Amino acid sequence: MSTSRSRSSRHLGFEERMHPAPPFAMLTRDDLRLLIVSPVGTDHPGGGSRQLLDGTIQEPGGWNRFALEVADIESAVETLRNDGVRLRTNVITGIGGKQALVEDPSGNLVELFEPIIPEAFEHQTGSHRDDAR
Repeated sequence: MSTSRSRSSRHLGFEERMHPAPPFAMLTRDDLRLLIVSPVGTDHPGGGSRQLLDGTIQEPGGWNRFALEVADIESAVETLRNDGVRLRTNVITGIGGKQALVEDPSGNLVELFEPIIPEAFEHQTGSHRDDAR
C-alpha cells in the first residue's frame, strides 16, 4: 500500500486526499480520484476491500478502481439493479462513506461512493478544487 501511494504521488502527480486506515488511501489528480485498497478480513470496518458476496477475495493487483460520487447510494443501487446491472456488493458502510461495487459491461470494477466524512467529498469548500458543482 505505501509503495503504491508513494509512486502514484511522486511519479504521477497525485495528492493524498485521505488515508484513514492502513488498507485504504484516496489519491487525487485534477478531477481524477484513485482508490488504493488492500484486502481486509470480514471483521474489518473497511468497506470495498472486504470479501465479496460470492466469496471472491482480492488477488494481486488489488481492487483498485474508479469511484463515482453519488448523493444517494441506496437510490442509485436500486436503479442499477432494476436496469439489470451486475453488482458485486450490496451497499457497504466503510470508514469514509458508503459504497457499492458494480461491473461495467466489460467486467471492470466501478465504485459508487456516497461520502459520510468531510474529507471524502469530491469537492470541498476552500480546497484547491473547483467548488462550483
